[in-house]
Amino acid sequence: FLSLVAEFCCGFFVLLILGNFWFLAVLYLLWLYLDWETPCAGGRRSQWVRSWTVWKYFREYFPIHLIKTSELNPNHNYLLGFHPHGVLVAGAFGNFCTESHFKNLFPGLTPYLHIMPIWFGCPFFREYIMCAGMVSASKESVSHVLNNEGGGHASVIVIGGAEESLNAHPGSLTLNILKRKGFIKMALKHGAHLVPVFSFGENELFKQVANPKGSWLRNVQEKLQKIMGFALPLFHARGVFQYSFGLIPYRQPIHTVVGSPIPVKKNLNPTTEEIDQLHALYLQKLKKLFEEHKSNYGIPAHKSLIFE
Repeated sequence: FLSLVAEFCCGFFVLLILGNFWFLAVLYLLWLYLDWETPCAGGRRSQWVRSWTVWKYFREYFPIHLIKTSELNPNHNYLLGFHPHGVLVAGAFGNFCTESHFKNLFPGLTPYLHIMPIWFGCPFFREYIMCAGMVSASKESVSHVLNNEGGGHASVIVIGGAEESLNAHPGSLTLNILKRKGFIKMALKHGAHLVPVFSFGENELFKQVANPKGSWLRNVQEKLQKIMGFALPLFHARGVFQYSFGLIPYRQPIHTVVGSPIPVKKNLNPTTEEIDQLHALYLQKLKKLFEEHKSNYGIPAHKSLIFE
């Protein structure tokens, strides 16, 4: 969905340049130059945009639910690790980028969803995603959010990133996380409490063309991902009036479960051993969260998370 909106915005910008409104395009380019750092400085959140009625229907379509398992004290800052990426990241968008139940469940906390910096180079589209509460996934951006002295900020990071979307097959429980430790280092440097988040149903929204590791398709996808910075999963779901083929996601419930916080003491220069130790603890807590809730959302007892 976001990709389609981005393409529309880019197309509109090209029309301005080619049409009689080229001066508007020039003015916008000037604005883009002056405003370039805003995605790394907290963005430009708009309560009005986040409250659009269309997002209510978006959440109800699947539907999307947010489940609280523990209190999050607003006097602290938090780093929420979101899993899995899926194709659409619908749970992250619906719960953290719209006015859902988050503010009621976690009063005093303001969520910021960190996404790839490349999206903020898209004319006009960048203005919308910042209004929705999205900010850059750069180190500077995460630091800006977690540096809030009074607490009350929550950085939401989709840990598996674009690479993990290539594993987004129905029933898949494979997470790209073993080598991803940058978020652990950021949490230590800022003393931000770590919170594992698992979104049940995220991988059930689309069917993806078979792309096992080692296949020619997977090799091409991984090479393109390294070049462009984002993955290109080949997926399909349902149409408007039929259920056999289309790009509209299946109506499968999404339950985004927010786990208990892992207290983190501020450490400006964490050692490799300290990072590895906290990373291992995070994996342990994430697995525990999954195991405690999987039976509620149709996951067979014999299935467990696979960390890669």
